[in-house]
Amino acid sequence: MKSVKLPIFACTLLLTALASGRVCGSAKPKLVVNIVVSQMRYDYLERFRDNFTDNGFRAYMDNGTTFANARHDYMQTHTVAGLATIATGTNPAGHGIVSESWFNYTTNDSVNLIYDKTVKGLDCEAGEECYSAANLTVGTLGDRLRQSDPRSKAVALATDPYSAIVCGGASADVFWMDREHGNWISSSYYFDKLPHWVARYNETRFPQSQLDREWTAEKPFAAYVNTDSTVLGFRPDRSPFVRNFFSGIVKLFKRSEDKYDLETLHFMPAGNTLVTNFAKEAILGDSLGKDEHTDLLTICYDTPRLVGQLFGPRSIEVEDMYYKLDLELAELNTFLSVLFAPEEVVVVLTSDHGCSDTYRENGRMPGGLFNTEQFKIIMNGFLSAQYEPGNWVLGYRDRQLFLNREMIYKYGFDLAEVQTRAAAFALQFRGVSGALTSTDMQSGSFAGGYGEKMQNSFYPKRSGDLTINLMPGWIEERTGVVSMSGSMYEYDTHVPLLFFGGGIPAAEVERNVEMTSLAPTLARIMRIAVPDAATGEALNEIVNTIEK
Repeated sequence: MKSVKLPIFACTLLLTALASGRVCGSAKPKLVVNIVVSQMRYDYLERFRDNFTDNGFRAYMDNGTTFANARHDYMQTHTVAGLATIATGTNPAGHGIVSESWFNYTTNDSVNLIYDKTVKGLDCEAGEECYSAANLTVGTLGDRLRQSDPRSKAVALATDPYSAIVCGGASADVFWMDREHGNWISSSYYFDKLPHWVARYNETRFPQSQLDREWTAEKPFAAYVNTDSTVLGFRPDRSPFVRNFFSGIVKLFKRSEDKYDLETLHFMPAGNTLVTNFAKEAILGDSLGKDEHTDLLTICYDTPRLVGQLFGPRSIEVEDMYYKLDLELAELNTFLSVLFAPEEVVVVLTSDHGCSDTYRENGRMPGGLFNTEQFKIIMNGFLSAQYEPGNWVLGYRDRQLFLNREMIYKYGFDLAEVQTRAAAFALQFRGVSGALTSTDMQSGSFAGGYGEKMQNSFYPKRSGDLTINLMPGWIEERTGVVSMSGSMYEYDTHVPLLFFGGGIPAAEVERNVEMTSLAPTLARIMRIAVPDAATGEALNEIVNTIEK
């Protein structure tokens, strides 16, 4: 697809018009664009503000409404849980997406959130990409839109299939990337065959055209706020010819000469380019926003999460990636301004979660690595000593321990007692600050503190027998990962929430809001009922302006 290009002055005028809100307040938009930047902390907005362009992040910050204190109100702030909260308007306790996988206590089998053996991937290798929304338990905003008006379109796209499916739900047109071959694909759950415009786009082999792109610095070295540098080797070049600039070529992974490694692109800023380019194609190819039936486009950028996990939030690599993403957003904003009148499109930008600060083995800040494999082994040994020798631990997922209930019932032990002993023992591990059992969370209600946030993450049919909370600065130990999400702390829960276009004024709102409010707010903007499971309240600062 060829980009829509305008002179700089024309772009500026169009973006100004989009932000100004010269609209009839009673009209609903033709297109709502929901942009999710995975693992984006709120503090990035202010930290990098001076280096953002006028038409990227600052277009939202300066010309839209910013909610400065928007937070996820639960503990397990990881990707699928956060995306589901954004899409459904309720916490994990309501939408049931507590992890990418869990254990079936009846069969002791592991269940994957999106794998579905009854479907097949489209335009990919046989037996691959067999994904669907069959395990989602509640409807999304896109589902509600399609129920309200079958002629409305809901499209969700992300390079990661988990992100795309959780954002889209059961009724949207959902697309993700086959990372081995670089094609945008879907499954038979959503289509009999890929739409013509997607197949046509894949023929352009755009991802392959990005393989030779080098990750070079966006700005002079002195302009960067962050100071950490890791495996990419970003550093000032001391030569007199390129003083104060980063040295030449940096690549994240080595590629073999005979095979392109498309996976590499997702760990580089180029991964964001793949998403932006396909999003523009989706708008044109699917004719989004071209009639009186409001359409919804959800765009999830997964690359920020992947880069953040590898390098950490204080790295120059993460900062540079955000400056390049800023340019991507500027391009998307300009694209929308060309295609739509100011009153016709509303854009929201947010995130599924933040991330911890970078783990340092010899750092002075409190923190550490929690060895999950060691935790399982030692816990199994403890329970074997307390009761009977055997395999007492089925597995561990996202701070949840799953016990072998078949053994518990076989020997006639009391489930609640076994859970309580396991919880008491878990507190003896370094890095663990709290532990609650599933019995605790089903039988009681916690009003505040870590107990309430853990309970907000608890879904009886999928959560573990024991949920632990790690101390601030502690992350689960994973090879090559220096920063993670999944806690109830400020660095994980505080995320951006910015609305732009469609009559929304330039304003900053300081009051505390929960991320469960996003779906109800967008539902009001689109003049539809909220998703069935939604518990959040629409944001009056937005809907009152729109509905004037």
